[in-house]
Amino acid sequence: MNYTLEEIARLAGVSRSTVSRVINHHPNVRPEVRERVWRIIREVGYQPHAAARNLVTRRSQIVGVVIPETIPKVFSDPYFPAVLRGIFDALMERGYHLMLSLLSPPQEEDFYQRALRGRVVDGIIVLSAQVTDPLIRRAYEEGLPVVSIGRYPQEPGVSYVDADNVGGGRMATEHLLRLGWRRVATIAGPQTMAPGIDRLEGYRAALQAWGIRPSPDWIAEGDFTEAGGYMAMRRLLSARPDAVFVASDLMAMGALKALREAGLRVPEDMAIVGYDDVELAQFTDPPLTTVRQPIYELGRVAVQLLLHQLEEDVREPQRVILPTELVIRASCGALRQIGMPEWRGDLASRNSGEPGFPY
Repeated sequence: MNYTLEEIARLAGVSRSTVSRVINHHPNVRPEVRERVWRIIREVGYQPHAAARNLVTRRSQIVGVVIPETIPKVFSDPYFPAVLRGIFDALMERGYHLMLSLLSPPQEEDFYQRALRGRVVDGIIVLSAQVTDPLIRRAYEEGLPVVSIGRYPQEPGVSYVDADNVGGGRMATEHLLRLGWRRVATIAGPQTMAPGIDRLEGYRAALQAWGIRPSPDWIAEGDFTEAGGYMAMRRLLSARPDAVFVASDLMAMGALKALREAGLRVPEDMAIVGYDDVELAQFTDPPLTTVRQPIYELGRVAVQLLLHQLEEDVREPQRVILPTELVIRASCGALRQIGMPEWRGDLASRNSGEPGFPY
């Protein structure tokens, strides 16, 4: 038997409008009523007609995920699959679908006209955007729910979720200073992106706190790619640092390659700390000390913020900063100092600045 909305309402002892609110996840339904309606729906095998539901709610149940990066970069950086898993899992739990768009700057206008102004999607999550990315601002000004993964300073009304990149950069740099390294250089991320800006700010804050004025030659900018880290490390060699904080694990892997080619040992000749704690970080030679950011959780929280806007009609901006922690392996030299064999597990500490072992 094909049940109608009216029949579901009769069996549940509620009005047709109440059943409609339950199916469309409206918050203004008492929990016991919501459970009773869903129980009847499950018992009779009722399937809401998606097209009709969308006409009523004016929603597609589709969330757009926009990455303004090239396809080679997205598929070569382990950060993106991890954050996308978080987004996908959280959307599936709430009955939404994901539409992924990889955009170069010339494609943004076409995407804006087709997907955003045409309301193909209910809202968008943007990750890896430039701090001046016009797509985020335009979506916000059009009234389309939008969340940025990464701090977006250009528009105070935009919600975002980010890791504590300033604290993470400072924690990584202070870790190297506590180990006795004094010529601590950095391979910074792009200074057009909030994570690159913030991690460099953390690096500078740590040196300032220790009374160290960095030489301009101690700072080399990369692009969050392995090749970018390799080239930046080659530029740093002339400054003769004894340690380097690298603003992403992928760049740190490129830096390790450049050091091997230069005949330098890690950590004996130069210590390295990365950022992200992607899975490959534990398999580098030597295993990479790094700042772990909660990549998967960034995706999940972004979905929560977006659906909060969609389903509860919230327009006040929300900002969530997730904590980072230091994962200590062999590349920084710490395990040698405390007499621990390099192959033994990870040591971790939160971004309170306190290491996970005695100095």
